[in-house]
Amino acid sequence: MSRIVYVNGRFLPYAEAAIPIMDRGFLFADGIYEVSAVLNGRLVDNAAHLARLDRSLREIGITNPFDQEGWTALEEGLVARNSLKEGLVYMQVTRGVHERDFPFPPAGTPPTVVMFTQEKSVAANPLAERGAKVISVEDLRWKRRDIKSVALLAQVLAKQQAAAAGANEAWMHEDGFVTEGGSSTAFIITEDGRIVTRPLSTAILPGITRQAVIRLAAEAGLTIEERPFSLDEALRAAEAFFTSASALVMPVVEIDGQRVGGGQPGPHTRRLRGLYLEMATA
Repeated sequence: MSRIVYVNGRFLPYAEAAIPIMDRGFLFADGIYEVSAVLNGRLVDNAAHLARLDRSLREIGITNPFDQEGWTALEEGLVARNSLKEGLVYMQVTRGVHERDFPFPPAGTPPTVVMFTQEKSVAANPLAERGAKVISVEDLRWKRRDIKSVALLAQVLAKQQAAAAGANEAWMHEDGFVTEGGSSTAFIITEDGRIVTRPLSTAILPGITRQAVIRLAAEAGLTIEERPFSLDEALRAAEAFFTSASALVMPVVEIDGQRVGGGQPGPHTRRLRGLYLEMATA
């Protein structure tokens, strides 16, 4: 069966999908994206992802083309057409197609909507068993990182730097403190079991998996501290991990070539990953 994607009101084979060269997402990265995980053919924590998509669109002045029910129907239709059991659904909305110029196009210009699925091992990811390696890079991004913009060049460069170093993720830092990963939220766990992650602000994306993990940790009686932490503190931590829709809860065993904790996934991180999987597959 050929891969099916969605473009501007149509489900069609991947090979037939096309976007005009004057699309503002292509020319200016003038758009928003969102990603939801799929486990056992079902969307995970999808309402929260769609709420974040709506917020990001509002923040840059693009009218959301669908309500939550409309988006969910399209996602589920795409999952079914691709017989996707485990992986991701990607959604992107741009400001649409108009002759290249910096100001917004005329009112009423329809947005461009693109969606596709990707098969990916999410629950049984072997990296979760051995733990991820992370490098640190300077955070070079713009000041509205809370908006899930398609302008991802800084993250692309950070992730490529990590790949070239044989690492799995890059943790970006600014003013001596970790902001977040190239495509994830960064966490550490102190020697006395406190889970630490940076508080929400315009400096980081409000991670949906982050939100769920904080809630699950609190329900399990674990202590959460939302505050900045430095790379030095991360290296001294008992455990570290990162979260995202595709990684879920991913243990970190090495930062900049130095082992974290015992150099293997720690018990608290394993427990949190288990709790998240229970919630996601319930």
